[in-house]
Amino acid sequence: MAASSTAGRVLTLCKQFQNVLRIPSAINTPRCAANVTKYQCNFHRGKPSLVALSWHSPTRSVAQCRALHTTISRRGLEEFFDFPENWGETTVKSGAPWTATQLRAKNSEDLHKLWYVLLKEKNMLLTLEQEARRQRVTMPSPERLKKVERSLIRLETVVKERETALRLLQTGQEKGRPGAWRRNIFGYTYWYRFKEYAIPWYMNKRYKRKKFYTPKFVEPYIRLRIEKHLRDKARKASFKKHSLAKLKERFPRIKAPSS
Repeated sequence: MAASSTAGRVLTLCKQFQNVLRIPSAINTPRCAANVTKYQCNFHRGKPSLVALSWHSPTRSVAQCRALHTTISRRGLEEFFDFPENWGETTVKSGAPWTATQLRAKNSEDLHKLWYVLLKEKNMLLTLEQEARRQRVTMPSPERLKKVERSLIRLETVVKERETALRLLQTGQEKGRPGAWRRNIFGYTYWYRFKEYAIPWYMNKRYKRKKFYTPKFVEPYIRLRIEKHLRDKARKASFKKHSLAKLKERFPRIKAPSS
């Protein structure tokens, strides 16, 4: 009997506590509904104003305000197309490409942002070039694509210079992966990048199979290969010289190209 009476008292206290918590939420419901209706009316009218909706927690007496805000509009696929004012134009004004001196004066964060700006511009120009090719018309100001590509190459060069300088300062190595110049059995010199092996090199059979030297009987063939390369180079220069002489004889007013 004592246990049942205690359980009944606990149940009664829980129901009273639940009723107390329901009262503030029931009172604040019309206020929240009014604020939501006001926000919907402003949204349908096209007003970008910020309307604060007051949400009252059922366990707290202090109201918590949560502001609804609009984000920046994104163009989406329109980023792959030029501005509408440039449509139908034969020439579009554009600036000069970025020089290495200008890029070296910027910090890494600005270079990171500029890389994505140039990349978006390149994608837009490639889309424009493909569309002009599909319609069989000339692309307006095609030199813009070359300017962007030059800027990207110079930006990448500047970033590599900074990485090399930092690596030299920290590790003393110029390249990201240490290595050495070595010669193979055919007499070619190449850059061998060091690798990490699980066992020492003098116990590694796979490493021992690599020959980092040129045998004696290969040296005459190296000389023949060099002679062949020089002979081909002289043959190409002679052919170019005779071709220019024939063009000069046929068209006397032609200008000789700069070497």
